[in-house]
Amino acid sequence: MKKSIHPAATLATLATIALAAVASTPALAAPETYVVDANHTYPRFSYSHFGYSTQLSRFNKTTGKVVLDKAAKTATVDMEIDARSVDTGSTIFDEHIQGEDFLDTARYPTATFQSTRVIFADDKPVAIEGKLTLKGVTRPVTLTVTSFQAMPHPMLKKDAIGANAWTVVKRSDFNAGKYAPNVGDEVRIDIAIEAIRQ
Repeated sequence: MKKSIHPAATLATLATIALAAVASTPALAAPETYVVDANHTYPRFSYSHFGYSTQLSRFNKTTGKVVLDKAAKTATVDMEIDARSVDTGSTIFDEHIQGEDFLDTARYPTATFQSTRVIFADDKPVAIEGKLTLKGVTRPVTLTVTSFQAMPHPMLKKDAIGANAWTVVKRSDFNAGKYAPNVGDEVRIDIAIEAIRQ
C-alpha cells in the first residue's frame, strides 16, 4: 500500500530546497556610490589663441558623484562645475572670460554634465555619453576615457576610483563663440577625476 505524503510536508521540502538554492547562489554586487574628491578633480580646457599658442585653463571647483555597478558593468556620472572658479592664470582674464560674451557666470554660475550611457570594454569604462549644459545650453557630448583605476585608496583606506577623459566641443554651440575663428571655436575639455566610495 502506497504511503501518502502530506501536502504540508511537500511544501516544507520545496521551501528547504529553495532556501538551499538561494544560499548557494553568489550574491550580486550592488551599485556603489562614489563622491567626487574635489582636491583631485579638475576639468581643464584648451583652445588655439590666434594660432600662436594653445592656451590651457581649468576650473578649480567641481562636485558630483559616480554610481558604479561593477558586476552589471553599468555606471552613471553626474558632475557640477563652478564656472566662477575658472582659472586662466590671469586675474584680469578670469574676469574677462566670465563676462557675457563667454561664460556669463552672472546668469549661469554652474555648468553640468549628466551621463546617459557609459560604455564598458571588459571591466573598464571606455566612453561616457551624456549631456553638457553650459551657459544655459545643453548639448550631447561623448567623453573618451583614456585611463581608469578602481582600488582601495592607500591613505584613506576606502575604495576609490579615478579616471581621465576628454572631449571636444564648439564654443559657438553654447553661445560663447566670440572672436572665432581667430580664437579657436573648438575647445578640448580634459577631466581628471577621483572619487571616494561612500
